[in-house]
Amino acid sequence: MQPGSFTPPGGKPIPGLPALCRVAGAIKPSNDSDIEFEVWMPSSSWNGKFQGIGNGGFAGAIGYSAMAAAVSHGYATASTDTGHQAGGTDATWALGHPEKVADFGYRAIHETADKAKAILRAFYGQAPRRSYFSACSNGGRQALMEAQRFPEDYDGIIAGAPANNWTHLLGGGMSGVVATLATPESYLPASKLPAVESAALAACDALDGVKDGVIDDPTKCHFDPRKLLCRGPESDSCLTEQQVNTLEKIYTGPRNTKGEQIFPGYATGGETGPGGWSAWITGSAPAKSLGYAFGVNFFQNMVFSSPAWDYRTFNLEHDLKVADDSLARILNSTDPDLKRFKGRGGKLILYHGWSDAAIPPVSTINYYNSVAAKMGTKDTASFVRLFMVPGMQHCGGGPGPNSFGQAAISGGDPQHDIDAALEGWVEQGSAPEQIVATKFKNGVDPSSGVARTRPLCKYPLVAQWTGNGSSDEASNFVCVKPGSGGSK
Repeated sequence: MQPGSFTPPGGKPIPGLPALCRVAGAIKPSNDSDIEFEVWMPSSSWNGKFQGIGNGGFAGAIGYSAMAAAVSHGYATASTDTGHQAGGTDATWALGHPEKVADFGYRAIHETADKAKAILRAFYGQAPRRSYFSACSNGGRQALMEAQRFPEDYDGIIAGAPANNWTHLLGGGMSGVVATLATPESYLPASKLPAVESAALAACDALDGVKDGVIDDPTKCHFDPRKLLCRGPESDSCLTEQQVNTLEKIYTGPRNTKGEQIFPGYATGGETGPGGWSAWITGSAPAKSLGYAFGVNFFQNMVFSSPAWDYRTFNLEHDLKVADDSLARILNSTDPDLKRFKGRGGKLILYHGWSDAAIPPVSTINYYNSVAAKMGTKDTASFVRLFMVPGMQHCGGGPGPNSFGQAAISGGDPQHDIDAALEGWVEQGSAPEQIVATKFKNGVDPSSGVARTRPLCKYPLVAQWTGNGSSDEASNFVCVKPGSGGSK
């Protein structure tokens, strides 16, 4: 391809591309596999590195925009549809196709990395000197799958908001769906979310010493939803008894009949906004949420292989056991044993927004802690970092500073760009202690100006305002142990 624009199949033109070699192909590791993938290689000025691209949702499409960002910064890059073509919430392709589920679960990402590197060797006459993978959500699950199953594929991996405990995430999500839709009275409409968020902020915003519309650590927030109970006629400023019960279940998370936690609940704060609960949990109307779409598609097409399966029949313990027994080994990337990845010098960065309405943020803390328990705290710290992002919703957006280079390769500096921080760690041995996140005045548009910056501290440290200077400037914060009163 000559320099210029490229129009993906069914998509909009992507302008400003350098001259590149585009290879499109298909991989068939089983009789029912058809994994489409593409490799893009700069015709000149290749930086010697390879960037793998992940997928969101149930995948089903090649990530052309992310590939364009990578190749524009000198990287050779590859992406796959993981073996099927469909919308991100559509899993009907999985019905009766266990090999395609395996391709989606773990095989396609690895096969694409393997075949892409062979193509790079043929084109450039040499293998990439470094290989990286960075993705969020299902892409974060893919990232951890690579670190756990195929540690030779990548030198550095970024896993954002990983959906790595896939069966429990969607099983727990169905519990929330059932709680929300149990009766017409239990449904929590999106019009009441501003009241919920305002009450949560009133209870917990100032706990970190800065009143800024962000709850820095929701685990320290003990907001009681019953304070929103209507004392008179129902309105959008209060909740009915049934709606309070629903809200409590969403915050608490699913438990079995013994009272044991099946999966974490959702955090307080960040309930409103385009990436908040109205999109993922409540929906614009009953049974219109993304959580409903993902959960129903999963259980109909992957777990029970029955389009007739009805969420009203959902039984948490029974249905989750069926899902775990048949699919956990294929879809879940929860193995804490990363010795092989560490042993070959791999570096892993995890991040998760505290206001994520798609994947409960504590789930990523739980995975990090499981690695530390398996491998030891000191060993884990030598090759893994976790950054929790106050006020960030799913992979981006939200009321807090939420831009730190996580969306795509951007060529930033290691202090403000997570990809650059990873490369500095892999290539120079400079482990990131903190990364500065930015909130722009208008969404993700840097030209709108900076509204606020804040350091993201390596877990378990948290950012604490020094009390001097503006609390909207990262330079006026230090990373300290939680509850330490300022000690690092």
